[in-house]
Amino acid sequence: MTPADLPAVGILAGRLVRAHHAYDAQRFLEPVDPERGYERWFSTQIGLADTILLVAANGAEVAGYVYARMEPRSYNELLDACTKLHDIYVDESARGRGVGEALLRETFRRAKAKGAPRVVLLTASQNEAAQRLFARAGFRTTMLEMTRELVDSGAAG
Repeated sequence: MTPADLPAVGILAGRLVRAHHAYDAQRFLEPVDPERGYERWFSTQIGLADTILLVAANGAEVAGYVYARMEPRSYNELLDACTKLHDIYVDESARGRGVGEALLRETFRRAKAKGAPRVVLLTASQNEAAQRLFARAGFRTTMLEMTRELVDSGAAG
């Protein structure tokens, strides 16, 4: 990823945020100009040693992106140091053509070069297509996030 890619990546990141919000509007934050927010955030991450920022090109267009980062050991998450894959998104027009797999392979290569023993990610439970991609790439399910609203939930307790 280069600074020239940031506007296009911001658009894709906005789509990712909106898709999650549509899955569960109570769990996932409401998108308020995520395109500019992501563009600004990624501009601070380019070139950092612990960050992996990738784009997949479809000609002159950005077809997908990855944001991953080396993370330290976390006792809160019961997780040893690893690379966390925070974002992967492929434009709908480029899906089914191996773009996601290629982005994952390059993420694995770079994470291994940085000394990561593994790559960990979270995926929305509703995003079955992404889960199939991740399973094909060798990921296994290790945790299941559960959410309970405390305001107006109507549940006892």
